[in-house]
Amino acid sequence: MAPIKSLEKEYPLIDTNFQSFCASHAIFSVEDFLLHDIDALIALADNHSASQTLKQGIDQLLSIIHTLHPPLLNGLQLLEDSQRNKHVLSTGCEGIDALLGGGLREGQLTELVGTSSSGKTQACLLSASTVAKHKSSVVYLDTGNSFSPQRIARFVGQSSGYVSDNQADHMLKKVLDRIICYSVFDIYQMFDVLHQLKINLRSEIVKSNQHVRLLIVDSVSSLITPILGGNGPQGHALMISAGFLLKKLAHEHNIAVLVTNHVVGGEDGISKPALGESWKSVPHVRLLFSRDCENNVCNISMLKHPSMASGRAASSTMFL
Repeated sequence: MAPIKSLEKEYPLIDTNFQSFCASHAIFSVEDFLLHDIDALIALADNHSASQTLKQGIDQLLSIIHTLHPPLLNGLQLLEDSQRNKHVLSTGCEGIDALLGGGLREGQLTELVGTSSSGKTQACLLSASTVAKHKSSVVYLDTGNSFSPQRIARFVGQSSGYVSDNQADHMLKKVLDRIICYSVFDIYQMFDVLHQLKINLRSEIVKSNQHVRLLIVDSVSSLITPILGGNGPQGHALMISAGFLLKKLAHEHNIAVLVTNHVVGGEDGISKPALGESWKSVPHVRLLFSRDCENNVCNISMLKHPSMASGRAASSTMFL
C-alpha cells in the first residue's frame, strides 16, 4: 500500500506533523497504519499538543482507506488474467469440485458460508489435505482452534488406498509438514501473518522450498465481526483492507484463497451471509453450506461465481 508521505499533496491533513507523529510509532505506510491498534493511536494523539489536528488526520486516513478500490481492468485484461496460469485445485470433495468445474481456482477468493456444523471447517481441512498430498504447501489461519491433525489423518487415510502402515505414516507426515498452521485470534494478528506471507512469497522463502498454492482463513468472519461494532469507521476500513489484501495475495502470487463466513438473520427470517453488503463484493466465488442432519448430507449451493450461474447445487457426505 501507499507510503503515507505520498498522500500529503492531495490531503492537507496528512501533513509533515502528522507524518512525524506516525513515524514516531513506526507507521510509514497505509498498511503500517492498519496494523496498529487505532484506538491506542488515538489515545496517543490525545496526549499530543496538536491532538485535534492529529485525530483529524487519523479520520482522514481512515476515510481514504474506506474509499480504496483495486484498479479497474478492461475486458481484454480480465480475459488475459483469467487465462494466465490459473490452475484449479481439487478440494477432495466430488460435490464441490463438480459444482466449481474442478475445484478452487488459483487467483480467486472462494468463500464458504453456513451455520455452525454445516461442514465449512471439514471442507477446509479436506482441501488442505488434498492440496498438501499433491506436494504443494498450504497456509492455514485457524481462528477458533478448529484445525485438527486427526481429521487430516483420517482424510489422508481414506485417500491412500491399499498401502502399508509405514507408507501411510510417511505420507501423513509429508502432508502435515506441508500445512503451515497459524493460530490467529484477532484481525491485527491476521494482518501480521499475511504481511509476512507476502514478504516470503516475494522472496520465494517457503517452507521446504515448496510452492504455496492455497491460503485458508477459517473463519474470516470471527476476526472481522468484533471490530464492526460502534459508530467509528475503523472497523469497516479494516474489513475492506483485509479483503483487499487477501485478493491481492491471490492475484499477485497465483494462489487460491479459501475463507469461511457465518450467517445472520435476514428479512422474513431467511439467513444471509454475515459481514454486510460491503464484504459481498470481496469473494469471487461464494458457496452456501447447509446440513441435513437426518441424512448426514451437506447441501452446497452456488450464491456467486464470475462465470457460472448462481443457484446450481450439489450434495456430499464425504467430509461429514
